[in-house]
Amino acid sequence: MADVFFQDWTTLQRTLIVGVLAYASLVLILRVAGRRTLSKMNAFDFVVTIALGSTLATILLNREVALAEGALAFAVLVGLQYAITWTSVRVRWVRRLVTGEPVLLLYHGAYLHDALRRVRVTEDEVLAALRSEGVGEVSQVGAVVLETDGSFSVVRNVAAGASALADMQVPHSGERQ
Repeated sequence: MADVFFQDWTTLQRTLIVGVLAYASLVLILRVAGRRTLSKMNAFDFVVTIALGSTLATILLNREVALAEGALAFAVLVGLQYAITWTSVRVRWVRRLVTGEPVLLLYHGAYLHDALRRVRVTEDEVLAALRSEGVGEVSQVGAVVLETDGSFSVVRNVAAGASALADMQVPHSGERQ
């Protein structure tokens, strides 16, 4: 029963030394990879973040995994993330595959119910997004968009011409879902 709480000083020493070095390796690799690695997360970025955390835990607690192996695992994960984001910036279908596309949920004060159902968002969640933006009247909102990172964007005015909704399927007048 005593070894549940304490096995030996060598184990604690290894955990301390490897923990500090693994953490330093991860920070260094993330700094080299650039700000995009630490930006607002979409589902792909979230998976990479979880994988990095799992790798760090494995390095810390599994004696079978050497620090060099763990640092290489960090580099592989961050390298793959870098390669995919680099490609997604240049190739539209890769971007759609990795990050998805924003979804219009409310347009000119009217809920787009098919879109709400498809992305499993309730009208109450849209209302909460409006309140957080200081909007008091739904009919005064140009659009609400569910972004690829899961956040809501509230567009107060939607005018013809160069619109922030240019990359979205906007219902034609009279076409409400």
